Amino acid sequence: MVSVANQSFDVVVIGGGPAGTTVASLLRKYNPNLSILILEKEKFPREHIGESQLPGISAILDEMGVWDKVEAANFPIKLGASYTWGKIGDVWDFDFYPTEEFVDEARPAKYEGQRKFTAFQVERAIYDEILLRHAESLGATVREETQVREVLRDGDRITGLQLDSGEIVTGRWYVDASGHVGIVRRAMGVENQVPPDLMNIAVWDYYDNAEWKVKIGVGGTRVQVRSLPYGWIWFIPMGPTKSSVGLVCPSTYYKQSGLTPKELLHKALAEQPEIAALLKNAVSTTGQEIRTTKNWSNLSERLVGDNWWLCGESAGFADPILAAGMTLAHTSAKEVAYSILEIERGELDPKWVKTRYDEKNRLNIQQHIRFAQYWYAANSCFTDLQAHCTQIAKDAGFKLKPSEAWRWLAQGGFATESVDRASFGSFDIGSSKQVMERFSGVAAEFEFGKYNEFKLNLLGAKETHLGDLRDGRIHRVKCLQRGVHILPSVGYYQGMVEILKKHTDVKDILREVQARCASVPEGGKSSTIFTYFQALEAMLLEGWVTGKLNPKKPTLNISQSSGGRLIRSTEDGAKALEKAREKRGM
Repeated sequence: MVSVANQSFDVVVIGGGPAGTTVASLLRKYNPNLSILILEKEKFPREHIGESQLPGISAILDEMGVWDKVEAANFPIKLGASYTWGKIGDVWDFDFYPTEEFVDEARPAKYEGQRKFTAFQVERAIYDEILLRHAESLGATVREETQVREVLRDGDRITGLQLDSGEIVTGRWYVDASGHVGIVRRAMGVENQVPPDLMNIAVWDYYDNAEWKVKIGVGGTRVQVRSLPYGWIWFIPMGPTKSSVGLVCPSTYYKQSGLTPKELLHKALAEQPEIAALLKNAVSTTGQEIRTTKNWSNLSERLVGDNWWLCGESAGFADPILAAGMTLAHTSAKEVAYSILEIERGELDPKWVKTRYDEKNRLNIQQHIRFAQYWYAANSCFTDLQAHCTQIAKDAGFKLKPSEAWRWLAQGGFATESVDRASFGSFDIGSSKQVMERFSGVAAEFEFGKYNEFKLNLLGAKETHLGDLRDGRIHRVKCLQRGVHILPSVGYYQGMVEILKKHTDVKDILREVQARCASVPEGGKSSTIFTYFQALEAMLLEGWVTGKLNPKKPTLNISQSSGGRLIRSTEDGAKALEKAREKRGM
C-alpha cells in the first residue's frame, strides 16, 4: 500500500468505479503532469449491478485507451434489446445496428466499422477492475479498502478528506464518484430530487448455464426485457454461461406483497415463461442470497461547487429501463475531466466551464428520467398517457396541450444531448417515432412531411455558446437561443441553416442535401440524408423553422434509410436475419 500521509494531489477522486476511473484516465491522458489519487472503499474485484451498456460508452472506452483491454475480456456484444412493452403487446426489438448486416469477425476486434454501433454486456467485477488497473497504469495512485470518513470544508470549498486511517488527504480538485452514497454531495448539503412515480426496487440473481435467447455472429446478443402488470424482468447474458436476471417493481408493490425478495423474483419468473425457459437448466450462483437495491431515479440540485464536482450516480440516476446508468456515469465523468483540464489550461472562463457542466449534465439526467417516465406511462402505469406527457412537458418549462406534449416528448423533446444532431442516448427522432407507434398504436408522422415550403425563423434569438468535447478540449460552439430552445451552429443543424438561407422549396432543399451527401459511401448515404431531415424536424418542432403547405406542390415523403430495421417486431427481425444468412450461404 502506498502511503499518502501529508501528501497533496492535484485531483482526488472518491470512488474507483467506471465514473472515477474515467475521470482519472482522461485527466492523465491529456495532462500527464496532473497527480491523481483514487480512493476506493472496497477491494477489487467486487460485484456490482449495472451490466448492460449503450454504444456511447464504447467511444469513451476507446478515448480512454482501454477499448482493447475490455474487448479482450470477451464480454457479449450487445446489439440491442428485445421488449414486451407498450399498447401493441407483441415482442419487438430495438437494435443499435441492423442484425442482418452484422457480420462475423474474429475477436478481440478493433473499435471500428460495425463495432462503433454496438455496446457490451459486462460482468462488473471484471469490467471495473480492468478500468481501475488501466487508470493506475496511466499513473493514477489507487488506494483500495480506504474509506473517506469526513469531508473537511470551509463554506463551499473542500479543504481535505479525512480517511478511516486518520490521514488527511488534500487536493486542488475533488471529484465525487462514490455512487448513490454521494459522499461529497451529502457533506456539502446538496439536495436530491426523487420523482415519486419512479421509486422502484430491483431484485436480482445470477445464473450459470442459462440459455441465450438470441445469438448473432460472434458473441452478439440482445438483452431481454419483459413487462409484467406490476413491473418488468431483465435477462442479460454476461458471458458464455453467466446471466443476470432481475425484477424492477414499485417499492409500494414490494411492501404490499408481503413476499421476501427471493419469493418476489421467483413469482415474477413463474409469470414470465419466456424468461423461465431460458433458465430451465440454469443454477443460481448465489444460493439463498438474493440481491436487492432501491432503484430510485434522482437528480442532485447542483453538480459543481468551489473546488468539487459530482459525477456518476452521485450526480443522479435514471431508471434502468433505458439502460442509461453506465452511460450517464461515463459521460458525466468525461465532462468532469474535460472541465478540469480546461480550467487548468486557463483559456476559458472557469465560471462558464462550471455552469456549462452543471446545466448540461443536469439536463441530460433529467431528460433520461423524463423518458423513463414516458416508458412507464406507456406500460399502463398511468391511465392517461397524453395527460402524463403534459405534466412532464410542464416540468420542463413547456405549457402544452396533451396532444402537443405527446408530440414534443415522443418526437423531439430531447434534442440537446449532441451539439451536431438531434439525438438522445441511442435514440434519434426517427427511432423515437417508431417507439411512439409501439406505445400508442397510432402512426407517428414526421412534421416536415406536412409542408413543402420552409422558412428560417430566427427572430428574437440571442447568440450564446455550447461546448463540444474533442481531444481533451472544450470547443466553444456558437449557437442561437430563444427561451429554452437552442440551435447549434455546427453539424447537421448548421448545414440545414445554410440550405434554408438559399432555398425554401422542399425539392430544392432535398437536391441540396443530396449534393452535400454525394461523397458519402453508398451504404451510408441514405441514412446521412435522413439525418439532415431529422435536424429539420427538430428545428420545426422547436420553432426555428416555419412550414407552409402549397397545395400546388408535392410534399416530401422521406423515411429513415433503415426503415423498420432498428425497431421492429421480433418476427420481422428474425425473418430478415434468416434471409441474410441464406444469402451468405450460412
